[in-house]
Amino acid sequence: MDLDLDSFLRMVAAVTCGGAIGLNRDIYGKPTGIRAHALVSLGAALLVVAVDHAYAGSTHPDAMSRVIQGVIAGIGFLGAGVIVRGATGMQVYHLTTAASLWVTTGVGILCGLGAWKLAAAATILSLAVLVAGLYLDRRLFGLSGRNDDDRDQNRDQP
Repeated sequence: MDLDLDSFLRMVAAVTCGGAIGLNRDIYGKPTGIRAHALVSLGAALLVVAVDHAYAGSTHPDAMSRVIQGVIAGIGFLGAGVIVRGATGMQVYHLTTAASLWVTTGVGILCGLGAWKLAAAATILSLAVLVAGLYLDRRLFGLSGRNDDDRDQNRDQP
């Protein structure tokens, strides 16, 4: 398998889109940021591109489907590692960050498939949800912004 320009651009797009989403998480001091999101997106794109190369451009739909299913299932473990339960057991932290990793995986898959417009649209919409959602949460529910992943999590923390 040789690296061609199209495959390289797909991976660069995945890193760029994932990194953009991760930048938002970094800005707000979340446990995953640019590097984690860029690598998750790159990994998803890389696996899709590898299957595409393995079948010399005429990808067998079953093979691609299995790879995508595996990537989506696998990211759940990484997302679960980001989620933290509070001291009382009733509070959960970093759900938004785990969800952003999951979405970033989808963006990486889109980049790997060469679906540039969909990947760009998903990245823009993800950033819009992260930014506008935080604004609305603060505005409607009075969050301090320190931990924006759950409405109740700042109640007993300094």
